[in-house]
Amino acid sequence: MANTEELSDEIDRREYRHRRRMRNQIISYIVLGVFLVVLILGGFIGVNKLISGMKDKKQAEELQKQLEELSQAEQEPQVVEAPTESVEEFEEIDQLEEIVNSSIAEMPLEDKVAGLFIITPEALTDTDVVIRAGETTKEKLGQHAVGGLIYFSQNIKSADQLTEMLSNTRSWSKYSIFLAVDEEGGQVSRVAESGLAENVGSMADIGATGDAAKAQEAGAAIGSYLSEFGFNLNFAPVADVTTEGNTIIGDRSFGSDTNMTASMVSSMVQGMQGVGVSACLKHFPGIGDTVEDTHEGMAATDKTLEDFMAVDFPVYQAGINAGADFIMVGHLSAPNVTGDNTPASLSGKMITEILRGQLGFQGIVITDAMNMSAITEYYTADQAAVMALQAGADMILMPEDFETAYNGVLEAVRNGTLTEERIDESLKRIFRVKRRDRVEE
Repeated sequence: MANTEELSDEIDRREYRHRRRMRNQIISYIVLGVFLVVLILGGFIGVNKLISGMKDKKQAEELQKQLEELSQAEQEPQVVEAPTESVEEFEEIDQLEEIVNSSIAEMPLEDKVAGLFIITPEALTDTDVVIRAGETTKEKLGQHAVGGLIYFSQNIKSADQLTEMLSNTRSWSKYSIFLAVDEEGGQVSRVAESGLAENVGSMADIGATGDAAKAQEAGAAIGSYLSEFGFNLNFAPVADVTTEGNTIIGDRSFGSDTNMTASMVSSMVQGMQGVGVSACLKHFPGIGDTVEDTHEGMAATDKTLEDFMAVDFPVYQAGINAGADFIMVGHLSAPNVTGDNTPASLSGKMITEILRGQLGFQGIVITDAMNMSAITEYYTADQAAVMALQAGADMILMPEDFETAYNGVLEAVRNGTLTEERIDESLKRIFRVKRRDRVEE
């Protein structure tokens, strides 16, 4: 039955695109034809008046000759290039917007709010370790239509087990769902570390080669095996520019040179997304020179906006220009930029004004894991989730307590602290990525 519905949807979409393409081409031809007729008629009238008013017979004859040539040219068939690429691109954008708006319009508020969260399968099912997706997963996804699930090494036992778990999860989900993992290469490679794929190596080693093509190859390799198992979102690459001796990021970064790192990040994004897996740049605004770990508590930097613009932001700009679907905002506090110790993940200055405004990122902004001590020591799960959305984030990753965070956001919408329009704004960004495969290339 599902296959029949998918086939019917596909036929409808093809017919829809065909009708729109024919309509746009017909309109283009009509407009061009009317323009040519008006131009030629205007020319005839103007030239005839000019001829009748001229006393110089020779000039009149010359103009008459030009008029005859113009008339002859009009009778020859006009070759008009069909407006293909621009119309096609417009059609795809227009159709995607219609699909996105239609999807969101049908969602109850409870589903809209749940769709802003990416959590672990354990947080969804309230079990210790999840290695399969069965009736419990199906039931819980029916209760909370979360936007995505993130998997770790404990969830991965074998190739068949992983493939079946992700496939079942996708089939149980009411809406399109992100199935995510941290697969950076090197020490942070959940799938490769489980023995199910070849590890591409650390980004520091790739950066040391100075060859951006190797980063693109690594991105394509990682994306390919993730896609085969069923993942569609990878929290990589690391876009941090490290300082010498940094141990927080270490060899997870491509290196300490801004231009080289920017080139590597851009290439890796292209390689990964070129095989259908969304890339996520992390950890904005850049934590490559911090000495504190946000897993363990507050991490702060005395860098100014000018410092970030010189060292860190060019890397993110390169990733944005390469089309990265996601950017993860870390919990770094930058008081010389924001004016206080609010973590970047909860800062409207950092997300809306700088990342959206100055860098022009229009994709999905997701927080770093909200169960880190940099958040949990200062905010409750619901406070942090609401603040992140107020700041401009689109998705909340791994809150300390999902039920508390979910209910907190739901209540914030109901009491007017957050508007439903604000929720819809994030959902539109999310569904533009989730639903774009429904627009035929």
